[in-house]
Amino acid sequence: MSVAKNEERKVTTHTLQEMKKRGEKISMLTAYDYSLARILDDAGVDVLLVGDSASNVMAGHETTLPITLDQMIYHASSVVRGVQRALVVVDLPFGSYQGNSKEALNSSIRIMKESGAHAVKIEGGREIKDSVERILSAGVPVMGHLGLTPQSIYKFGTYVVRAKEEQEAQRLLEDAHLLAETGCFAIVLEKIPAALATKVAQQVKVPIIGIGAGNGVDGQVLVIHDMLGITHEFSPRFLRRYLNLYDEIKGAAQHYIKDVKSKDFPNEKEQY
Repeated sequence: MSVAKNEERKVTTHTLQEMKKRGEKISMLTAYDYSLARILDDAGVDVLLVGDSASNVMAGHETTLPITLDQMIYHASSVVRGVQRALVVVDLPFGSYQGNSKEALNSSIRIMKESGAHAVKIEGGREIKDSVERILSAGVPVMGHLGLTPQSIYKFGTYVVRAKEEQEAQRLLEDAHLLAETGCFAIVLEKIPAALATKVAQQVKVPIIGIGAGNGVDGQVLVIHDMLGITHEFSPRFLRRYLNLYDEIKGAAQHYIKDVKSKDFPNEKEQY
């Protein structure tokens, strides 16, 4: 098989396992709509996360808590229609799984059936073990999420780095092992010390995807609106902006407004 043909192969949970074994880094970005998903898939991203961060960047909420299961399914369906290669993972939103493994299963089944996505992501460690087991029993792949878990923001009270203290770091390491042994195919680590994230990636058999967790993990994820510079107030240390689309789009809109006001648009070539 040629290299080109190999690159076109569908990314699966097994693909990610093989990438970890080879030492090949995994690229992951968020996506919430058809058009951007199509571009990112064509660019060759390995995983597209339909994140509950849509609550922030798409709907303007302060936290991820308000977004509903129906809204997540809507965004996921849009993304799936734009994808040919990437693995599509969907966040279980706040209130769709906490403390109730049956509800977690029902939410996951709805996401898979109604959106066509390939896996779900769930925040938490030992407290969600029953939910993970129940979701997996239905054949739905599960990605874990440890460290800073945005759905628990009111519990933490802040977005500061997690697991800096030895006790919390040890608990996170134990939870990572637990999630992997329970059957999660990968785990996201958010905003934790790089040394701890590296230790987790070295000890745990499944791929570890970092966001603000250093470069010793198996892959990286960023929110697409942050990476492209569409958002501009949010500037954590871990964020690298590859474009400044806020100013680019604003400038283009101002140019359009100017052309309309001056009657330059449309010109003779742009009308019938």
